[in-house]
Amino acid sequence: MIDLYTWTTPNGRKVSIALEEMGLAYEVYPIDIMADEQFRPQFLKISPNNKIPAIVDHEGGQALMESGAILLYLAEKTGKFMPADEAGRWRAMEWLMWQMGGFGPMLGQAHHFLKFNPGKASYAEERYAKEAARLYKVLDTQLAEHDYLAGEYSIADMAAWPWASRFEWQGIDLGDFPHVRDWYLRIADRPAVQRGYDVPKKDQGIPLP
Repeated sequence: MIDLYTWTTPNGRKVSIALEEMGLAYEVYPIDIMADEQFRPQFLKISPNNKIPAIVDHEGGQALMESGAILLYLAEKTGKFMPADEAGRWRAMEWLMWQMGGFGPMLGQAHHFLKFNPGKASYAEERYAKEAARLYKVLDTQLAEHDYLAGEYSIADMAAWPWASRFEWQGIDLGDFPHVRDWYLRIADRPAVQRGYDVPKKDQGIPLP
């Protein structure tokens, strides 16, 4: 059994989607970040950076924070959703790191300025709107030649897709990125993704372009 500490954010949904896809048994412990529950001492023992998601794997005795590390751990634990060949493995790793270093952090800044604080910093709004569009173009170019980021469906897709699910918050029209739109809809149609998206609670459902 795996304990999952999470909330309804893209980073949280990465891990609940992976757990559903991999068929692992898990128990959910909601951490309401709007109520500052991530700062509670008992959670900080698991996630010193006071961020969700985090897991405790009672079978392996392993506690982990950071969504990318968790995805890699689960892929290695199950032998699933990581290409077996060396080239494919490194391709999946490459795109996972792309998400962790760019697609997530930059889109998070777009959320902050474009959705939650519009009109307060025109320079920041312009900067992050442009960077969001640039990153979607990078994604679209990769998906023009591949159905999935590493060729086959992998943890790289599970990492990037939940951030793309907030395209409306980013001012992005997926119609401008047709290969991203098709990839997005393919993944949105997966039952495990639909289940994982609603963890730890159901919001308004998966946004569709």
